[in-house]
Amino acid sequence: MSIKLGVNIDHVATLRQARREVEPDPLAAARVCKTAGADLIVTHLRHDRRHIQEADLSRLRKGGKFQLHLEMAASAEMVAIASRLHPDSVCIVPESQDEVTTRGGLDLKKTDPAKSLEKAISRLRRAGMEVSLFIDPEAAGVRLAKNLGADTVELCTSQYARTLGRHRQEFELERLELAGYLAHELRLGLHAGHGLDYHNVAAVARIPHVACLNIGFSIISRALFTGLRAAVGDMKKIIAGAG
Repeated sequence: MSIKLGVNIDHVATLRQARREVEPDPLAAARVCKTAGADLIVTHLRHDRRHIQEADLSRLRKGGKFQLHLEMAASAEMVAIASRLHPDSVCIVPESQDEVTTRGGLDLKKTDPAKSLEKAISRLRRAGMEVSLFIDPEAAGVRLAKNLGADTVELCTSQYARTLGRHRQEFELERLELAGYLAHELRLGLHAGHGLDYHNVAAVARIPHVACLNIGFSIISRALFTGLRAAVGDMKKIIAGAG
């Protein structure tokens, strides 16, 4: 089974929001990504609306023939927006106001957040969306995700991506692999992402049972020099050749 590539286009909107203009247009970017081989278009609607806006999601939902994947917090506001705009799938992620980017996976051990997550997951699934949880590669988190009713887990790869040294990288890859085997055993879908780039993605793509890799910043960064179509195509080739 070939691994899907989800391309996160948030930073196209980041550039637009820097000047509060209409360009670059995330919908136009999504169409280019699709023609270049992206299997999913990924966006993260944040509470502070620092990049993607609700209007973007509406246009992406109505104006593109592609799979739309929404990253979101498990707040009542975001659940309501997702239920109204109906992306094909959602990934619930942790979110804090002072972060530059997502720092790690959800803490599923906290009782109150877990109850809120369970309600959010139930509502989203009833609305017909596949629901994944963004978690660190730990057995306890995988099991809790299953118990909360998630369809899929997305393993956070930031620790692997930041790690230097072959032995340490192998240790982080083993963590990801073991969490992936458990997810497969529990009949959960398996995605991975965060901090992946053209130099480190191949090893993650070789992890058994990974169905999708979600990547954004490195692709948009390369696109400044090569163009978006080439940047997506290059990533797709690396993932396809990793096996």
